[in-house]
Amino acid sequence: PKKKDIRDYNDADMARLLEQWEKDDDIEEGDLPEHKRPPAPIDFSKIDPGKPESILKLTKKGKTLMMFVTVSGNPTEKETEEITSLWQGGLFNANYDVQRFIVGSNRAIFMLRDGGYAWEIKDFLINQERCADVTLEGQVYPGKGADENEKGKNKTKPEKAKKKKDAEKKPDSIKEDNRATKQREEL
Repeated sequence: PKKKDIRDYNDADMARLLEQWEKDDDIEEGDLPEHKRPPAPIDFSKIDPGKPESILKLTKKGKTLMMFVTVSGNPTEKETEEITSLWQGGLFNANYDVQRFIVGSNRAIFMLRDGGYAWEIKDFLINQERCADVTLEGQVYPGKGADENEKGKNKTKPEKAKKKKDAEKKPDSIKEDNRATKQREEL
């Protein structure tokens, strides 16, 4: 193939040249995107079989994790911004790298770079006066600011319970499932 003058290169030619340069270039593990990094080895001696959270802590270590936080009362979006900003500042002062995103008038997402610290951060948040609840890995943990009827229970995926109730209301309808051995209705 005839060599092109570098001044005549277009964007496609520059992209091919960059690919050639990067082909043999070794990228450090820390620079790889999270989904391409090899998982950290799990030390099974640190797992307490009585505490399922210890397993989650070890499996989420080094991975990005998000938790939902609800502010109690009926705050405006600005009040939620101020309250969660104070919580984020407290976590920052304790050397926790947390990013915060407001997703509603009383809800925020806290994104953690290292999910291994999620349960420590959850413990901090549920001890705040205006924290109604924290949702982490499908578990809802009530906070100090929760209603009295919500404090007594630790909910797991309330959507599933609602779906079960709806299915129980319709006894005549056929319940579908994802099993390979689905029974056929006689015609």
